[in-house]
Amino acid sequence: MKAKNTISQMRRGILEFCIISLLADHEVYTAELIDRLKAANLLVTDGTLYPLLSRLQKSDILQYRWVESESGPPRKYYSLTDEGREVLAELDLSWLDINGSVEQIRRGNKSE
Repeated sequence: MKAKNTISQMRRGILEFCIISLLADHEVYTAELIDRLKAANLLVTDGTLYPLLSRLQKSDILQYRWVESESGPPRKYYSLTDEGREVLAELDLSWLDINGSVEQIRRGNKSE
């Protein structure tokens, strides 16, 4: 399918925004992030997530803490930093603008 590459690029392009959005309300265990992104068809492989989480942490957008687990090794829980919350607010506004622009173009193309 010719659109497959474009679809993949679109998913990758919004993955960071979706990860930050998932952390908006509470800290999240890595496995939960993976499950929720896969359920939304936004994550193809787990290997895509870890470098992105590391980059976001190094950029001071998110932080993590280790929590002891009764059923195995400690678990890493991620949450947004104050800067991450500011970034999310900016991304939310940008998403509304971008989505509105794309929909305007799509509606315009259908009326021609």
